[in-house]
This record gives sequence, structure tokens and C-alpha cells, in this order.
Amino acid sequence: MEVFVNNELYAVQQGTTIAALLQFIQISSHKGIAVAVNNQVVPKNSWSDQLVSDADNITIIRATQGG
Repeated sequence: MEVFVNNELYAVQQGTTIAALLQFIQISSHKGIAVAVNNQVVPKNSWSDQLVSDADNITIIRATQGG
């Protein structure tokens, strides 16, 4: 199945969770990361349980600091 992550197309296996997707796209640190699936923010404590579906639009935002 295919999902869009920050407007890039990725092929993932059925049954992929958000946590597994982050690992697949090589985001190892979850600190300062927010994830939304189809414009709905997913709480970090749900990432290991929530499955992605075919054609999901996933947005990953990384917090930065500066001034």
C-alpha cells in the first residue's frame, strides 16, 4: 500500500503503525516530533498502536528552536 508522508509517496506493508513508519523513514528520535494523519493529530502514546491505511496523508512536524 502507499501513503504520503510530507507530500512524498512511500510504499509500506499492510499493518504498518505510525511508530514503524517513523523508523522506516529513519526518524529515530521522537523528541520534538508531532504526527498528523489526514489532518488529525495523533497522540504520541498512540503511535505504536495506530495503523496507517492506504492513501493516508501523513504530516510529520519537527519542532525547532531559534529566534
